Amino acid sequence: MPAGGLAEARDEAERAALVEAGRRLFARPCRFFFAAQRLDQLPPPRAPEVAFCGRSNVGKSSLVNALTGRKTLARVSGTPGRTRQLNFFEIGGAPGEQRLVLVDMPGYGYAQAPKDLKADWQGLMFDFLRGRPSLRRVLLLLDARIETKPSDRAVMELLDKAAVAFQIVLTKADAVRPPALARRLREAEGLARAHTAGHPLVVATSSRTGLGIEALRAELAALAAPAED
Repeated sequence: MPAGGLAEARDEAERAALVEAGRRLFARPCRFFFAAQRLDQLPPPRAPEVAFCGRSNVGKSSLVNALTGRKTLARVSGTPGRTRQLNFFEIGGAPGEQRLVLVDMPGYGYAQAPKDLKADWQGLMFDFLRGRPSLRRVLLLLDARIETKPSDRAVMELLDKAAVAFQIVLTKADAVRPPALARRLREAEGLARAHTAGHPLVVATSSRTGLGIEALRAELAALAAPAED
C-alpha cells in the first residue's frame, strides 16, 4: 500500500487497497479523549496526528463527524468562532491495529471576535502547528462556495515556514454547480503547487452527501500507525 496516499497510487489495485484501508480504519471505534486551551495542557503524543484547520464555520466539526460516521462526535456550532480549544479524537487503539488521532482546531478569521480572544486561541493554534512532533499533516479546509481569503493564504505561508505538510480539502461542495466546482478545484490545486508544504491532491467533500469522504479516509489511512501492544 503506498504510504503517500492516493496521489502516489500506481494503479487501480493500489487505489482500491487504500480505499479499503480507509474503510477499515474509520469503521473502528473513535472517541473524544482530550481538550486543551493552552500549550501546557496538550496530551503526550500517542499516535500520528492529523489536524483539521480552517476559517470559522468552514465545516471542520461536520467533516470529522462525516469521516467517523458519528453525527455528534465533534460538536457543530452555528456560532462562528465559538470553538476555542484543541479537541483530540482517537481512532482505533487496540493492540496491533491501526491508530490515528484527529485534532479539531479552533477556527480562524472570525472578524467579530474580540481582539484579545482572537490572539488567545489563534496563538494556541499556530504554536501547536509549529511545535507538535506527532503532527503528520494538516487538512486545510476551504469553503468550496467562496473565494480563498487572505487569512487562508496567511496560514499556507505559516505552514510553509513551519515545514508542516498540509492538504487542501474543499468543504460544502454539494452546494456548488459542477463547472464552478471544477474551477475551484483547479484554483486550489494551483495554490497547493505554489507552496512547498502543499500536498498535490485536493479533495472536494460534502459532509451532507458523503462526496469525497471515501477518498479522504483513504488518504488518512496512509498516515495511521499500528498501536503498541
